[in-house]
Amino acid sequence: MQRSIRVSIDRGGTFTDVYAEMGTSASDVQVKVIKLLSEDPANYPDAPREGIRRILEEFTGIPHPRNQPVDTSRLEYIRMGTTVATNALLERNGERTALVITKGFRDLLYIGNQSRPKIFDLEITSPDMLYEEVVEVNERVQLVFENDRRPTDIRGVSGDYVRVLGPLDLVDLRAQLSAVRAKGIKSVAVVLVHSYTFTQHEQQIGSLAHELGFSQISLSSEIMPMIKMVPRGFTSCADAYLTPVIKDYLHSFCSGFDSNLSDVKISFMQSDGGLTPMSSFFGNRAILSGPAGGVVGYARTTRPPRLPAPLPVIGFDMGGTSTDVSRYDGTFEHVFESVTANVPIRAPQLDIQTVAAGGGSRLFYKNQLFVVGPESVRAHPGPVCYRKNGYLSVTDANLVTGRIVPQRRTKYSLGCVVENEPLDVEGTRKAFQTLSDEINASQQTAYSVEAIASGFLRVANEAMCRPIRNLTQPSLVAKLQSLASVVLADLKAEGFDETHSTLEYFLNLRYEGTDTALMTRAVLPAGTTVQAGLLAFDFDTAFTTKYQQEFGFLLHARSVLVDDIRVRGTFSPPSNSQSTPTTISTTSASPHATTPLYFDELNAWKPVPVYLHSEMLHTQTVVQGPAIIMQNQATVVVESEWTAEILPNGDLYLYLSAPSSALADQVHDQDVAPVVVMDPIQLSVFSHRFMGIAEQMGRTLARTSVSVNIKERLDFSCALFGPDGGLVANAPHLPVHLGAMQQAVKFQMQHWGHDIVEGDVLVSNHPQLAGGSHLPDITVMTPVFESGRIVFFVASRGHHADIGGIAPGSMPPLSKTLTEEGAAIVAFKLVDGRSGQFQEQGITDILLQKGKVDSNGRPAIGTRNLRDNLSDLKAQVAANQRGVLLMHDLIAEYSLQVVTAYMYFIQESAEKAVRNMLHTFSLAQHLPEVGSVSAEDFMDDGTRLALKITIDRRTDSAIFDFTGTGAEVYGNINAPPAVTYSAIIYCLRCLLDGDDLPLNQGCLTPIQVIFPENGSILNPSSTAAVVGGNVTTSQRVTDVIFLAFRACAASQGCMNNLTFGSSTLGGYYETIAGGAGAGPHWHGRSGVHTHMTNTRITDPEILEKRYPVLLNAFGLRQGSGGVGKFAGGEGVHRELKFLVPMTVSILSERRAFQPYGLYGGGPGARGHNLLTYTDGRTINLGGKNTVEVLAGDILTILSPGGGAYGAATP
Repeated sequence: MQRSIRVSIDRGGTFTDVYAEMGTSASDVQVKVIKLLSEDPANYPDAPREGIRRILEEFTGIPHPRNQPVDTSRLEYIRMGTTVATNALLERNGERTALVITKGFRDLLYIGNQSRPKIFDLEITSPDMLYEEVVEVNERVQLVFENDRRPTDIRGVSGDYVRVLGPLDLVDLRAQLSAVRAKGIKSVAVVLVHSYTFTQHEQQIGSLAHELGFSQISLSSEIMPMIKMVPRGFTSCADAYLTPVIKDYLHSFCSGFDSNLSDVKISFMQSDGGLTPMSSFFGNRAILSGPAGGVVGYARTTRPPRLPAPLPVIGFDMGGTSTDVSRYDGTFEHVFESVTANVPIRAPQLDIQTVAAGGGSRLFYKNQLFVVGPESVRAHPGPVCYRKNGYLSVTDANLVTGRIVPQRRTKYSLGCVVENEPLDVEGTRKAFQTLSDEINASQQTAYSVEAIASGFLRVANEAMCRPIRNLTQPSLVAKLQSLASVVLADLKAEGFDETHSTLEYFLNLRYEGTDTALMTRAVLPAGTTVQAGLLAFDFDTAFTTKYQQEFGFLLHARSVLVDDIRVRGTFSPPSNSQSTPTTISTTSASPHATTPLYFDELNAWKPVPVYLHSEMLHTQTVVQGPAIIMQNQATVVVESEWTAEILPNGDLYLYLSAPSSALADQVHDQDVAPVVVMDPIQLSVFSHRFMGIAEQMGRTLARTSVSVNIKERLDFSCALFGPDGGLVANAPHLPVHLGAMQQAVKFQMQHWGHDIVEGDVLVSNHPQLAGGSHLPDITVMTPVFESGRIVFFVASRGHHADIGGIAPGSMPPLSKTLTEEGAAIVAFKLVDGRSGQFQEQGITDILLQKGKVDSNGRPAIGTRNLRDNLSDLKAQVAANQRGVLLMHDLIAEYSLQVVTAYMYFIQESAEKAVRNMLHTFSLAQHLPEVGSVSAEDFMDDGTRLALKITIDRRTDSAIFDFTGTGAEVYGNINAPPAVTYSAIIYCLRCLLDGDDLPLNQGCLTPIQVIFPENGSILNPSSTAAVVGGNVTTSQRVTDVIFLAFRACAASQGCMNNLTFGSSTLGGYYETIAGGAGAGPHWHGRSGVHTHMTNTRITDPEILEKRYPVLLNAFGLRQGSGGVGKFAGGEGVHRELKFLVPMTVSILSERRAFQPYGLYGGGPGARGHNLLTYTDGRTINLGGKNTVEVLAGDILTILSPGGGAYGAATP
């Protein structure tokens, strides 16, 4: 019997699609496509197997009973993309796993990069770890710098030299692993410090684990041998956690067929877009298996038949739960690090951006905004129309607006209680009517059900558009060829012939002194051997060209380094696609029926024709919109002024056939346009658009900057401001920046007045005079001009690692005046709009403090890293320019009148939300109509922070009165008023519900702030030192505000600012996580940055590669969290050993007073900063100090824990 049936399957989270061909030549190929629910236990146990069974019945006409093994005698091959690994990761139901890690790092993956996912959520949530047991192994290696090499040092696979400080203790490890195995754990992930280059210890651990009976052993040195311990560790854990699940699924899948499919060739789609045999389908390469198949599919079929090449193609794959967006321009775009289900994965993957908006995304109305997702109704219970007591979703919105024709059997009716039962239109309308009543009551409007549903569709579309708007040589050649031979051998072993195999050669290159590498592919000329082609290929030019495209500039004075090499092998079989006629006449189609369709722009129903795609195949039919085209598995709505063309191969080609003249005239005709009235649907759309612009600015800044601080730690913020300087929208960056930046914008407007011209870019950092926070935070501001006047501002604030001052890193703990903290910029035009020139010499003179003197009359110390300062400032200019262009696009799309109106509407929405919150809080606290709450706390030096909040329910406003707060300090914990405003606006935003409400000026409109007269720690003089106020006092003010609102217990109240360096090394700066405060229904998160900061921490391996230090330990500080009904989060224990003499500075708080608990909850532990000398002596450095260290000295930072909420149960 001939094997002529070829099956390809996409097993998604909601639906499974099966495409099958039967035939031996292109002329007799038959095609069948079916769709079924991915989970439907009442009808079948496994969707892909059920799909194949149905396909065989349809092709052969022979019954294949569900309760019997499926006959495989006619199957030629099966290819599948599956979400099995993705679902296991999302739902945390993988294999029980143990983590083996270098001693001192048991909590490293729990801490991760120490940032929190949502900056305004007081309840910091994070998914469970993929491992349940941790084994710390006694072993340690150290990277050796060139000037310190010894004959016994070992050259690693990356070329780095290592020194074995502690041999692997296999005796102790055997005992620990045996205990883990006795608990029933069979899977283990191994990640050791610097194992990307020194693999021996991991290999020994792998052999021991195999001996002890572990069935899945994932070594990080094999899974992903690249520098960066945290993502490599997560990737190894994912592999150990998911591979057994995949193996179990494959075994279950195969067991439903006769011969267990041993006689059928089975291939699975990997995350990188390549097919791999079932035996090589592993967890870490399977996470994007399903979405990757979609990218490969459209890449093979959509090189636009009617458009001139080489236009790139945008892939838009909307599923039931989420939407995947990608791009193809002739080659697949890969990334090597991504985040899935909050797990960083470092593996080759197609560059796919996912947004939590799909057909099953739930619909909400919060804070006057229409919100779509991220929650999904999933296949069970599904949308309301499934008749399973589900929730309103995007699918329901499509149904009630006529975009789904309920009379016909479609994919949606598969989800009903009875399969293929008609969708419940009336039940869906009732559910929307309930929501419409709520919206109309709150807005005093009269929106119809259809208008509400259509509005949600517009918001969903906008959410899905955001990622689209938002990717020595001979010895190296020998290594590449050696790898290539291994890859070819693997392909041949799987039965792939060399004729249709392709090898791609990559070097992962980066500039010396930077952490971001670019994977650079060799392009080999035709007609040359691989060796000759690789020798001739100019990797350096390819890298610099790519770097210029990515970052907008080059670092000419820096060497290019090779981090690692890679060879990728793929097999591309000849296509079995049907041939199509070269010429077919174009005809107009005849409709099958008509159906009513709701038009949002007309606010009315109109009859539209319905066409059946099956009747239009093998013709070149043209359909003019508006219309609906029904396919067997999909419904296509052709919008007004669009045309659909059915191509000879059955594809639908849609294009805009006429401009939206009526709508454009209505929107852009300023002479006849009426006053813009706030529409909550449009408000939600603009909320996405404004935040999206700030986000794109942030991505540009991260991509084009060079410093570790901005590029890796993400110590920056971007935002959009109105013509009055008021904050409109921000990206979710650093709260301490966001509330203060508007003060900087307003100062520049006042300072320059009418002397700002188009093209000007302004810069400042002065804390007291110019709305700054502290001197390292430099703000770059660009006005947006329209018709010769300023209509908006965009701005970016970034922390520069050094801008001068008395200590490397410009964070001196003992500064007494502002001049000791670095270069101060009150107002300067970084780019002169009249000349269009970047004022490099001018800003250089300012940063070097030429001609300046400090408070003692000595020459002021300028920046120690001018090159990075200038590069990062240029990156900030580029980020702002991106924002300016996007604002112009938005104005061109909607008109200045509409955009400006919605800017104010969004601020008014935030204002209303804050007023409602104040009113509700006042009632809940049983305050009189004008009543007060108060709180106080003390800085470590005893300075009082006092706050009285008076709430007036008559106006729903509040006065934040800091009278009683201590005087200006002869030290650096003074905080300029902009910092206090940042703390207030951050706290108010945290107390509001709703992720889609941008932080903006409206939050502060109901608030009046009173500072003590004659100056104070919160309103210091213009010469006072303030470097610590931004990073310590801001946290303490935040705690006092939350204490007044009784919102949560105190968090660590500090950023634990550590700097070290020397005149030759330069400076290194990091902030260190601690414990979060608990709340009314949550435990405080441990080892995380809280409140006013959210910067990342440098990966241990990058730290040790860049600086002569050894990170002895980094983990949670057990017992430091407050004890109570809801426990406070634990602080961290971070221990650094210095390998050369240098200057070390620590600037911290909560070393004297503990973080408070609330409602009987215990306080968190105070922090400690300890220095241990080589002779064994240990001294307490206190909260703020600078010290000279020698080689071998050890610094231990014990960060504070968080307070508990509620008394502990006896």
